[in-house]
Amino acid sequence: MGSDAAETPPSLDEVRWRIDAIDGELLKLLDERAGLARAVAAAKAAAGDTGFGLRPGREALIVRKLLSAPRAAASDALVIRIWRELMADSLSRQGPFHLAVWGGRDPARAVELARLRFGVAPPLRVVPAAQDALAAAKTPGGVGVLALSADSAWWARLLAEPKLKIFAALPCLTAWGPQAAFAVAQVEVEPTGGDETFWVTDSPRNAAGVIEALSLDGVAGELIADVGGLKLFSLSGFFQSGDARLARAPGKLTGVIGAAPTPFDV
Repeated sequence: MGSDAAETPPSLDEVRWRIDAIDGELLKLLDERAGLARAVAAAKAAAGDTGFGLRPGREALIVRKLLSAPRAAASDALVIRIWRELMADSLSRQGPFHLAVWGGRDPARAVELARLRFGVAPPLRVVPAAQDALAAAKTPGGVGVLALSADSAWWARLLAEPKLKIFAALPCLTAWGPQAAFAVAQVEVEPTGGDETFWVTDSPRNAAGVIEALSLDGVAGELIADVGGLKLFSLSGFFQSGDARLARAPGKLTGVIGAAPTPFDV
């Protein structure tokens, strides 16, 4: 009898009461966190640190740690959406932070992916051309979100813009769909322990030939885009531009244009 009583589910009123109590606790913690974010912004300003505060590597490590914590009901998607909003709000307190989105044939999807990654804190504008998004990424606090498109090799322009780097592949969960866009900014890209590097080549070899050549040097690659004789590959792991293995790879015009954490649900 006692066992049956212990297994009796709570009433709807009891569940609602507990949700209301948790909401109050969450609000207090959110307010405390926002206050700490404001203190970080003030400390940076006092120290003369006026640079863009975006740290994609640190953010990825935070998200991975959260996702590795025991959970009974909260999905990966829920955890990521909440913490992306929190991190974006903190970043927006530290100085300029804005998004320019070029969506190719599907602007709505690109905007959706931008908001999933950066939350609603930064202002967002849709631009008519890829070069507009890249130009915006070169301004203080600017991030360009650009779609992968069969009509544009915009990513090849980063070979001539060494300060601009791809730092995020969107979406960050395979459950949200296939890779469809990249985020670009003047930001340092750091290894996170689970990364993919983006590499461009003008090699006339077909994709299979390039992949085979890379594999002979111990590099695993996958074709992402092939536009106008230029090919964009994803390389498994974190590679720097001066890596000798890539120097031996096929092509006359080649280069690393950034890196990003692999999807969190892979």
